[in-house]
Amino acid sequence: MKNITLPVLAVFTLLCGATSTFASENLVLNTGIRDPFTTNNKDGFIDLIVKETFRRIGIDAEVIVYQNSAKSLQNTNNGIDDGAALRIKGLEKKFPNLIRIPEKLMDNDFVAYSTDQSLTTDDWGTMDGFKIAYIKGWQIFQNNLPDHKSTTRTKTAQQMFDLLDNGDVEFMLYERWQGLWRAQQLGIEIRPHSPPLAKREMFMYLNKKHSDLVEKAAGALSDMKKDGAYKEIFDKTLGQLQK
Repeated sequence: MKNITLPVLAVFTLLCGATSTFASENLVLNTGIRDPFTTNNKDGFIDLIVKETFRRIGIDAEVIVYQNSAKSLQNTNNGIDDGAALRIKGLEKKFPNLIRIPEKLMDNDFVAYSTDQSLTTDDWGTMDGFKIAYIKGWQIFQNNLPDHKSTTRTKTAQQMFDLLDNGDVEFMLYERWQGLWRAQQLGIEIRPHSPPLAKREMFMYLNKKHSDLVEKAAGALSDMKKDGAYKEIFDKTLGQLQK
């Protein structure tokens, strides 16, 4: 080391610094969905899947939550945030700066819940004649049940659960995992009916400035499904809600 001149040492230090900076690259993906997909402790299903996916390609990544879902997509499109998580296919048509990671995150099931009914929900028509409730603004329910005769649209999930628990409605319509999580928190026994009324594939997107990471991330997520890491995360987050 005594034979290394100061200029050489300076170059060596700069190179080490550059390598360290690259290794610690951080991505922020946003979403509009909370528990059980994202939590304050960063241990929700999507928190952990996103973190592990990008860890496998040498990048630190985290998920942040917006109450305003439209704003979150605008921020990703404008490059303020690096990506978006748990989103449907086709957003690039409206937000041209987004590139979809082709390996899907999961399927979102939209189901009918009841406390004591027995019903096979094989199409939207199975809701005919029942008193139902869902959250105002959930387009998947509004668009498929526009003429339903006895519908209550609530402002919050809590109001919807109260209606079901009090017997004011026979079914509430909700996303599967959010419904099971909230029922667990409230200590209410509810039944999700099968098959789901609707199923949607959900994906991650990256801003086009990270286009070089799209296929790498897709490969990492695919590998997680093959080597058991995906199932392990599912079992300790969403899976435990089914017990």
